[in-house]
Amino acid sequence: MVGIITKLSFFIVNKIFVKQRIDNFLIKKFKKIPKSKLYKIIRKGYIRINKKRVQAKYKLKIGDLIRIPPLKINYNKKKKKINIKMQNILLKNILYEDNILLIINKPSGISVHGGSGINFNIIDSLRMIRPYDKYLELIHRLDRYTSGILMLAKKKSSLRYFHENFRKNLIQKKYLALVHRKCLFHKKIVNAPLLKKNILNKKKMVTVDKLGKPSKTIFKKKKSNLLYTLLSIIPYTGRTHQIRVHLEFLKHPIIFDSRYGNQNLDKNITTKKLNKVLLLHARKIVFLHPILKKKISIHAPLDKNFKNAIKHLF
Repeated sequence: MVGIITKLSFFIVNKIFVKQRIDNFLIKKFKKIPKSKLYKIIRKGYIRINKKRVQAKYKLKIGDLIRIPPLKINYNKKKKKINIKMQNILLKNILYEDNILLIINKPSGISVHGGSGINFNIIDSLRMIRPYDKYLELIHRLDRYTSGILMLAKKKSSLRYFHENFRKNLIQKKYLALVHRKCLFHKKIVNAPLLKKNILNKKKMVTVDKLGKPSKTIFKKKKSNLLYTLLSIIPYTGRTHQIRVHLEFLKHPIIFDSRYGNQNLDKNITTKKLNKVLLLHARKIVFLHPILKKKISIHAPLDKNFKNAIKHLF
């Protein structure tokens, strides 16, 4: 392991970084530095904006002057080896690609970005597999055990474009979920504000709370029996864990949801032909292409486990 020390530096915020949180700005700028260390220097006041201490949630404004202290960055002399299994999984799951955009069908169980205890993740693996892509960033995220459509930008301009379209609700996403209990509704609109709670056992928890952010999800029943329901879902807002928490709120938790589910109901599913992973899949996305100027609709096929779940539970 080799370390280098950066110099004291200053950064003036332009319109590209406006409204970005200071913690997210630093995490993206210093990918080799542990997040815990970056949060520590923010907390201790080593990061200054306009000569003042700020909290991690501070949102950047145009013209802000960011003071960044000298930082030690560790890196390995040996280049990381590409995981062949991960490479094959990612390459065979590409759904769409052009010169500004890459869309893949993310398998369940693989994180989209790095973190504590995670050896392989989508973004770092793709950067190693595709060194010819000089720029590659996540446009949005999926939970580790959610499968389906994941969009990545190959240019900064396309990242800004899709972020803006997501904020304006101009991009339509559809999900499939297998949930416990028979849904008595054909269509249900849930307007329930969501609030992030304090970390519980180092896990982020979200609850329905009147003090939370406005959140809207539409649920449509596709198939049901006395014990289970297959739902088509359109999230109109993109809050953390939104679909999972809204379904918990409706008393129809997603099957095998270890955080917001019902473990007692999960135990009743005894078939050995199912992997006990979250049965939530991002199946479709529709957006206006910034260059082609036409609507693009992408569908992500279900994986074998999700198909088996539908087959054996209905």
